[in-house]
Amino acid sequence: MGIFAAELVGTALLILLGNGVVAGVLLTQSKSENSGWIVITFGWGLAVMTGAFAVGQFSGAHLNPAVTVAFAVDGSIEWSDVPEYFAGEFAGAFIGATLVWLAYLDHWKPTEDPGLKLACFSTGPAIRNPVSNVITEVIGTFVLVFGILAFFANPATGETGLGPLIVGLLVLGIGLSLGGPTGYAINPARDLGPRIMHAILPIAGKGSSDWSYAWIPVVAPLIGGVLAAVAYGALF
Repeated sequence: MGIFAAELVGTALLILLGNGVVAGVLLTQSKSENSGWIVITFGWGLAVMTGAFAVGQFSGAHLNPAVTVAFAVDGSIEWSDVPEYFAGEFAGAFIGATLVWLAYLDHWKPTEDPGLKLACFSTGPAIRNPVSNVITEVIGTFVLVFGILAFFANPATGETGLGPLIVGLLVLGIGLSLGGPTGYAINPARDLGPRIMHAILPIAGKGSSDWSYAWIPVVAPLIGGVLAAVAYGALF
């Protein structure tokens, strides 16, 4: 399996399970409706773990353009490979978001709030302040990428084969600790890909895709990832 196919499959699984848990918690008449933030953060952690275990042996399971750029900055991958990673990540995000729409097909219409429907695809701030929102996403992505670099520099991580589980737990921790202000996109493909599908798909009663906010969960994670790669390289 090549880079494109691996990143496509891994990111599709990530989005299907990650946005799927959000849909389960938010959409009307779902059996898990109103089960809360803890369920969402655990679901996302398990989504990352599943996608990473599935394709890690083929592409390294970046599943995230911010991780890809950070790995290019620190020399772990060639810059020439970045477009193939990006293509797989965004294609996988499109597929995963579409599968979430299909899985919850009967729940979009009974859900009256269009904001809840959008939240099943992309992130949004609890308090809209572009400067603060950027800072939060930079910090969250910095922790993600710095943690990944540190974990996999430790021989014990590779020896156990449990790297994807460890990264999933890291994402759980980020969600619990830093997810409150912006919903912790920490991944441009995770946010922009499903947001595009929200705009395209015939979702019953959907509202705006909130394009005025959409640049933040794309730009800020890329900044955070690069800063983490530079900081890790400087320190270690």
